[in-house]
Amino acid sequence: MVISATQALIDEIKAQAKAIPTTDARGYSIEDKLLGSRRPIKVVCIGFGASAINIAHKLSPRIKEGNVSLQCYEKNPEIGGTWYENTYPGCACDIPAVNYTYSWHIKPDWTTYYAKSQEILAYFKDVVAKHSLGEFCKLNHRVVGAWWNEDLGEWKIKVQRGDNVDDTFEDTANILINATGVLNHWKWPAVPGVEKFKTRLHTAAWDSSVDLTNKTVGVIGNGSSAVQVIPAIFPKVKKMKCFIRSSSWVTSGFASKFAGEHGENITYTEEQKKHFAEHPKEYLEYRKAVEREVNANFAMMIKGTPQQIEALEFARLEMSRKLNEKEHLIDKMVPKEFAVGCRRPTPGNGYLECIADEEKCDVSFSSITEITEKGIITADGVEHDIDVLVCATGFDVSFRPRYPIVGQGGLDMRDAFAEHAQTYLSMTTPNFPNYFMMLGPFGPYGHGSVISSVEVITRHIEKIITKMQLEDVKSFAPKQAAVDDFKQHRELYLKRTAWDSPCRSWFKGGKADGPIMMWPGSRLHFFDALENPRWEDYDWSYRTMNRFGFWGNGFSTMDAGEDDRDSTWYIDEV
Repeated sequence: MVISATQALIDEIKAQAKAIPTTDARGYSIEDKLLGSRRPIKVVCIGFGASAINIAHKLSPRIKEGNVSLQCYEKNPEIGGTWYENTYPGCACDIPAVNYTYSWHIKPDWTTYYAKSQEILAYFKDVVAKHSLGEFCKLNHRVVGAWWNEDLGEWKIKVQRGDNVDDTFEDTANILINATGVLNHWKWPAVPGVEKFKTRLHTAAWDSSVDLTNKTVGVIGNGSSAVQVIPAIFPKVKKMKCFIRSSSWVTSGFASKFAGEHGENITYTEEQKKHFAEHPKEYLEYRKAVEREVNANFAMMIKGTPQQIEALEFARLEMSRKLNEKEHLIDKMVPKEFAVGCRRPTPGNGYLECIADEEKCDVSFSSITEITEKGIITADGVEHDIDVLVCATGFDVSFRPRYPIVGQGGLDMRDAFAEHAQTYLSMTTPNFPNYFMMLGPFGPYGHGSVISSVEVITRHIEKIITKMQLEDVKSFAPKQAAVDDFKQHRELYLKRTAWDSPCRSWFKGGKADGPIMMWPGSRLHFFDALENPRWEDYDWSYRTMNRFGFWGNGFSTMDAGEDDRDSTWYIDEV
């Protein structure tokens, strides 16, 4: 009787199990999945410079686990982004080389304190080779459009192979990352007739086959590119003619106390490089000391601080000394209306000395009205004959895409960013779900090495990817209210900084009064702000109709033995 009664109960339980509803009246059903399982996510990244290389490295473990896939598209035939494209003579970085590296790939044998572009590019190539990251990138592949599909929760991306506009294909991604950076769309100066002068070069598209030996060379601009290229080509030219629109601070670079006596570049000895390689702890302490000085520089950016006054006095004296105390040059070259840092200060080793060499260098501070087949005509009526024209005139820094990126409701980012860009923490923007910008508008551009910032941003992105995987998130986008609050706080704060001074800078879109495209705080402030994502600042949608659909069948990955964590962690001593 007992056995038969038990069997009856078993049969009843089985019958009840078969009768359990799989779908409720609203059409919701529970998936047979474990809480803690990661759904596969596909990531497409535009570009393969410093940012994308770090993304590839950071996602590599997930890719090996099989829950993330990554495809990067690089328009150039080689990796490296801006360091591949900028090959002009003298091109270098004003950040100390020892910290222009990833935390996960240190280089102890830099040649100089401020590294030249060729060595920086070689470093990135070495990183990619040593960590087998090249497999995630297709070279000579240019993204020419991207469209958000609301129903599928994914991006459709159009890619062009090589230079053939008709050779295209489509890819898709759950997440699209724009890692092209800001300084990648160079431009000729907006001067009538610029196309008439045949032998012209742009610093961002340098043609090394053009021989400058014994030529009369005209250089337009006095930003960082001009400051670097002029002393590099000065010894070989017959005559230099410089056209300078506005004054600029030319002073020591970041962490100059560890550079030469006057902040100039230094060359590491073979003994120093060997010692760095053999004593990694000492090398780390050296790098940390350099980085502390970089971080301390931010106080200089705040109006009226002792650090800013000290920097201004030092820079004024240093520029006057290098201009050989020539008052007419000092009057035009040394800024009177804005503080150090309003435009990015450039070390410019040898630049001011070239300007002061009045036998070999002519300087015009009159605006350019026209460029002819023979040379440059300035507003004072002078026609300057030259053999070669060098345009150190910078980039389009509007952050507007050059191709359609179409988000929710058919909104094209070219239209959304037509007047000014709007972002949340420089990374995301409303109406463009599942879309990230590496070092986008209002990032920490003037704060030190961008490599450290790239690593922090990548970790932030990875946390969002993890949330998408674990919680079955279909899409996310920042709330407009969060974007508006970020804007309000940023604009008020930046009024206390040197960037708010009346200077023309790419930090302000190339205008004197443009919106300041800068992070409202120090670099450490940026790092802390991004440490923990503020989930409440985003709108989330889910792949199922219930946000708790990811809870699945009531068991977790620890129940199933698919998780390496200790399943009894909750009784550990606190």
